[in-house]
Amino acid sequence: MRLFPILIAGLVCVALFFVVLEREALLGFARDMTGEAAAAQGTPPEEEVVAEPVAISDTATDAASDPVHVVAMRSVAREVPDAVMVRGQSEAAREVVVMAETTGTVVSEPLRKGAFVEADQLLCELDPGSRGATLSEAEARLAEAQARVPEAEARIPEAQARVAEAEARLQEARINQNAASRLSEGGFASDTRVANADAALRSAEAGVTAASTGLETMQAGIKSARAGVQAAEAAVERARLDIEKLRIKAPFAGLLETDTAELGALLQPGTPCATVVQLDPMKLVGFLPEAQVDRVAVGAMAGARLASGVEAQGEVTFLSRSADDLTRTFRVEVTVPNPDLEIRDGQTAEILIETPATVAHMIPASALTLNDEGQLGLRIIEDGLAGFTPVTLVRDTVDGVLLSGLPATVEVITVGQEYVTDGVPVRATFAEPEATQ
Repeated sequence: MRLFPILIAGLVCVALFFVVLEREALLGFARDMTGEAAAAQGTPPEEEVVAEPVAISDTATDAASDPVHVVAMRSVAREVPDAVMVRGQSEAAREVVVMAETTGTVVSEPLRKGAFVEADQLLCELDPGSRGATLSEAEARLAEAQARVPEAEARIPEAQARVAEAEARLQEARINQNAASRLSEGGFASDTRVANADAALRSAEAGVTAASTGLETMQAGIKSARAGVQAAEAAVERARLDIEKLRIKAPFAGLLETDTAELGALLQPGTPCATVVQLDPMKLVGFLPEAQVDRVAVGAMAGARLASGVEAQGEVTFLSRSADDLTRTFRVEVTVPNPDLEIRDGQTAEILIETPATVAHMIPASALTLNDEGQLGLRIIEDGLAGFTPVTLVRDTVDGVLLSGLPATVEVITVGQEYVTDGVPVRATFAEPEATQ
């Protein structure tokens, strides 16, 4: 049963051998067979026809030089608003975890998350405990320290009088010592008198020193009393601040992201009381690539569409000067008003940032074509001949595409651009009037 397929395969191989490798021999065999058949029928074999070159007629040349009919439009460049689009997310303008600064038990009713609080509104109140007594004690010490100052100041005149008295005695002792010395030189005073005068002078000098030291001590006492007053005032201030820290208030108007501390809870320094979030205004944060960061400036207008469909407008308030180490992108922040609190923290957003206007042409997208090198461009008309010019796509719109890289005025082939090449003469029918800026 398998012999027949093997036989067919062999015949096919033989046929392929003669068709591919022995083609000339096969064709010669066929011609011989054809000649024999013609001789048997009395018909002379066909003679080999030798092709001769035929001259191209003037008519064909004229037909090749006829211009190709195309449809074109005249376009004039105009300034069009431009923008950069980035993807980002919404971010609260401010978010603070309000913490306790002192130790105490909560004695206020808690506020529930989602509630709106005003600036300086009470969030948590702590039990004062013995802080009132501490304040009273500090105030009493302050009064005591303040009373010591006049007492110390009252001793100054007495000390000054003692100094004056000591200086007068010193002057008298100097006069006596001088007189005794001169009398001793003339033989009118004994050595004992001179020695007594010298002793009196030294005693007077010591009295002046002692009186001056007493005056300085009194002055130091005044300074000490005043320092005691300052220390007592600091103690009073600390006690008052500690009492003020018992009332934990909202730093700004916003929403409570968490409940405030529960009644009876013990708070210590660093323990959270509540989290307050400010959502008006709202920040929209995105990241610009290196190629587009120079096109954006602080103060530029921007618009955004959130994933929820909410649209917002604002302006750029921050543009980073340093790139992210991993993504090599630059952080940009857009501040938008959010009076109705429609925008939530952390929503995905498409941000469109306005950039300086771009000079471009509005061309139908169907007019775009590719050259032999694969460049995107347009077929244009120059002096009646078709040409190609590469373009840069600015952006796509409903009415067409905005293109840059073209002359200020250009004639663009919109229909038939695929049937002409560079240098081909064309005859254009302009479908649209010249564009105006």
